[in-house]
Amino acid sequence: MERTWVKRTDELIKKALAEDLGNKDITTKAIVPSKLVSTAYLFNKTYGVIAGIDVAKKVFHKINPKLEFKAYCKDGDILNTGQKVAEITGPVASILKGERTALNFLGRMSGIATKTARCVKQIDGCHAKVLDTRKTIPTMRHLDKYSVRVGGGSNHRFGLFDMVLIKDNHIAIAGGIRIAVEKALSYLKNNEDMKIEIECKSYDDVLEAVHTKVDIIMLDNMDISEIEKSINTIREASHGNERAIRIEVSGNIDEDNIRAIADTGVDYISIGALTHSVVNHDFTLLFDEL
Repeated sequence: MERTWVKRTDELIKKALAEDLGNKDITTKAIVPSKLVSTAYLFNKTYGVIAGIDVAKKVFHKINPKLEFKAYCKDGDILNTGQKVAEITGPVASILKGERTALNFLGRMSGIATKTARCVKQIDGCHAKVLDTRKTIPTMRHLDKYSVRVGGGSNHRFGLFDMVLIKDNHIAIAGGIRIAVEKALSYLKNNEDMKIEIECKSYDDVLEAVHTKVDIIMLDNMDISEIEKSINTIREASHGNERAIRIEVSGNIDEDNIRAIADTGVDYISIGALTHSVVNHDFTLLFDEL
């Protein structure tokens, strides 16, 4: 993992534990003997794809570096119901302090990976790639996007800084699609590697966008017939060009309709639901006999 990723994760874990623990775990302090040692087992409760096992390990080691964490799987593995994921040995009080924070990270990340894997499976054999969006939990974007990759998806831009994406508000402020693209090109004149994408909400928008120097055209919230019509126009406009325009489809896409969209021949399908409304994967932590 890259250094920045590790640093962000360590800082996030520190904040998450501070949020949960406050000045002390009063229940554990009142009930659990400080010298009590045991082993806790982490079990998976539903079928899915795991992501975040190393993050969970980091949580427990942040609480107590002497805790022994043994993983029985790695990120990307498919888990069956009831499967043992890991075991943690050491002071019971330390394990209890890290339990909820570790499971929160593991549950969300595995939920994203599982959701992504289901969408990727739905379009097996198609040309399209499944992409995420910026609809992530604040400060957790690097983990959300990592989880998408674990599930077999690909990452869209990380933030506002690594790609130009001209959306409806930008177009309105600029005074039209062509003007907005021209302004972006002028700004990027010394940075030719930076991609430019334009959001099109109608076929009329597409007709204007194909005559600009964009790299990607996003078809936003269009029905299948309009998507197919737009694709034909974009492909025809790109034919013979040195740099073909890529096509992305976005807006209210889920497992139920992703195959029909992929069958149109688009290059990318971006899905906000991978991260903005994902259901946490279910894990449980159970102690050995105490």
